[in-house]
Amino acid sequence: MKRVSLSELSDQGVSHNTAIRKKVMVQPGDIPHLTNFSQATFAPGQVAKAHAHSDMYEVFFVSAGNGTMAVNGADQDLSQGVCILVEPGDVHEVTNTGDEPLVLTYFGIV
Repeated sequence: MKRVSLSELSDQGVSHNTAIRKKVMVQPGDIPHLTNFSQATFAPGQVAKAHAHSDMYEVFFVSAGNGTMAVNGADQDLSQGVCILVEPGDVHEVTNTGDEPLVLTYFGIV
């Protein structure tokens, strides 16, 4: 059993833009094939630049805020309650287009 609380975790930078902060709730190695279970907060205007993972699925759930996620060149609107699955090889970029923080809760599986 593992118990964590967001309020007790330290921030770290997101690898695609270290100014975007995340808290990792489940670390690599805690569960086979899971790379992380995290929550990232994007300030208004912040962007996690376009990138792809060759062997990882990522699932993003919008906990708060508004933005867009471009997936293979097609913009997807992000708003509270939206969930997006990105498959291996999908090029994706996240942008906070709103005036409030965009909060994404997400995990990756290889």
